[in-house]
Amino acid sequence: MGFTAHEISSIREQSQQMEHDGVITPEALQYIYDKKLFHLFVADDLDGNMTPLPEAIRIFQECARIDGSFGWLVTIGAGGGYFVPFMTQSVGLDVFGKPEAVIAGSGATTGTARKVDGGYIVNGRWKYCSGSTHATSFTANSILEQEGRPNSDESPQIVTLIMTPDQVQILKDWNTFGLKATASHSIVVTDAYIPDEMTFSFTEYRSHQDEVLYKYPFLAFAQTSFAGVAMGLADHFLEAAEEMMKVRGNDKVLAEIIEQKQEFARQKDAFYMVLDKSWEDLNQKGTLSPEMELRISSECVTAARASLGCGLKLFPMLGLSACMEDTVVNRVWRDLQTACQHALLRG
Repeated sequence: MGFTAHEISSIREQSQQMEHDGVITPEALQYIYDKKLFHLFVADDLDGNMTPLPEAIRIFQECARIDGSFGWLVTIGAGGGYFVPFMTQSVGLDVFGKPEAVIAGSGATTGTARKVDGGYIVNGRWKYCSGSTHATSFTANSILEQEGRPNSDESPQIVTLIMTPDQVQILKDWNTFGLKATASHSIVVTDAYIPDEMTFSFTEYRSHQDEVLYKYPFLAFAQTSFAGVAMGLADHFLEAAEEMMKVRGNDKVLAEIIEQKQEFARQKDAFYMVLDKSWEDLNQKGTLSPEMELRISSECVTAARASLGCGLKLFPMLGLSACMEDTVVNRVWRDLQTACQHALLRG
């Protein structure tokens, strides 16, 4: 599932507009719908496009190489498919059963849920909901209230919610210097009624238990996804830096870039060797060993550091023109720094 040269050029031609507007263009979004990229982890009977994890990570890397915000949105949007087995078949079909279906949301427990007959009354505010402006569903975690107060136990009960766009207010507060078009805004929910069937628990499987992807540990799943984005951004940074130095005829810096590309290629090979092995283990044994989970986590952090390191080493060599925000190399460098700030990539 690749992109043609025309498709890559078309998306990149829209990058500056997307950054300026703070949102993905309808044309770029349509590419995602047409290729079913939001459904890479959705079971096929739910209008899905179920894809082996190693193949999907390579797709994330390629999408991020094309454009950082585009790649981040594909990755986050596709990641929502991991929730499929915790939903009933009918709810899963409601949430995912159309080409444009995609979840945005947050893993933070910054809301409260009060139990009422047949469901919950929910209030809360959640940050960093990437893809908020085109999401068809929202998921978020809330703490269950006890007798009108948040549960005060050491391990409070968490309620994971599925909400519709009409129940959510988007606060356009994503004011970062990179990944500007991801619309990673905060959402606010006020006294929304969420029926019981629109909640789920990560400890209760309700459908599609036999899909291999859903047996991959969630932390490793998330880390590998974000590492793919970081590597794709580094690929684009190296490409843009090389083009800039060729125009200038700066052979000294070009030699540094070529050396960095070779070193980075070795790091990517090491990452995918471990990822492929983990997927092979999962298919053969039905689970990952604790040792493999630790190894995957370590490789993801290492890959992210190597990705960021490409920019840290080379950006100071590119001169003042690279500091201009309207240059490709500047935008990609800002996107790369922003992506690598994610807690799961910092180790």
